[in-house]
Amino acid sequence: MALVTWLKRHLVVIAGLATLGYLLLPNVVVTVFSFNKPKGRFNYDWQQFSTDAWKDPCGVAGMCGSLSLSLQLAVWATLGATVLGTMIAFALVRYRFRARGAVNSLIFLPMAMPEVVMAASLLTLFLNLGARLGFWTILIAHVMFCLSFVVTAVKARVMSMDPRLEQAAQDLYAGPAQTFLRVTLPIAAPGIAAGALLAFALSFDDFIITNFNAGSTVTFPMFVWGSAQRGTPVQINVIGTAMFVIAVLLVLVSMVAGNRRGRQKA
Repeated sequence: MALVTWLKRHLVVIAGLATLGYLLLPNVVVTVFSFNKPKGRFNYDWQQFSTDAWKDPCGVAGMCGSLSLSLQLAVWATLGATVLGTMIAFALVRYRFRARGAVNSLIFLPMAMPEVVMAASLLTLFLNLGARLGFWTILIAHVMFCLSFVVTAVKARVMSMDPRLEQAAQDLYAGPAQTFLRVTLPIAAPGIAAGALLAFALSFDDFIITNFNAGSTVTFPMFVWGSAQRGTPVQINVIGTAMFVIAVLLVLVSMVAGNRRGRQKA
């Protein structure tokens, strides 16, 4: 009886921990097999503990080149989508214009549309324009599908902003630029940062749209897919583990910084 009562009291916590464990299980497997020394081409069965792959993460030809390309694409796509998405979000929330409702609806289309449909549409557009498939076509495609996610994140933040704060700044003789930089932008910054991080993750991780519009260019997800056909090197697990650890550290740092700011305000 006491056990049943305890389970009922902590059911939500147990369910949350079980879900978190289920989500993190693939990352644990990737981390464990980054220390494996397979006997064959495929890194699917545990053979022997080794740190050789960590000592030489670029030991596989073309892997670090594709990783560098994916990081460059993600950075530029994030910058482009964040700037454009922030401006669109402010325009949709703060201004009234014709077709505003239609624009609001169209913003969600890339999020609801299957990626293969957008990939084929963009490929058709680029071919009709005579564009050479490669870095720039991938970048344009990434900005286009990341844009909707940035707009959604920033728009939610802008809608929750109190306009009286900006009015107070104007009453204190702050100009439009000062009001935006000192009041509006700091308040909207969490939404902008969330949209930027989401855009970076989506761009770095994308395979379908990239594969359609890449031509002979090979990004890291495409390299991983190609490697899976002929043998998966351990270095792929090393890169995946490193990316996961960096992401967790960034989240922890942001949480600590947020808690510190909260204590200072209190």
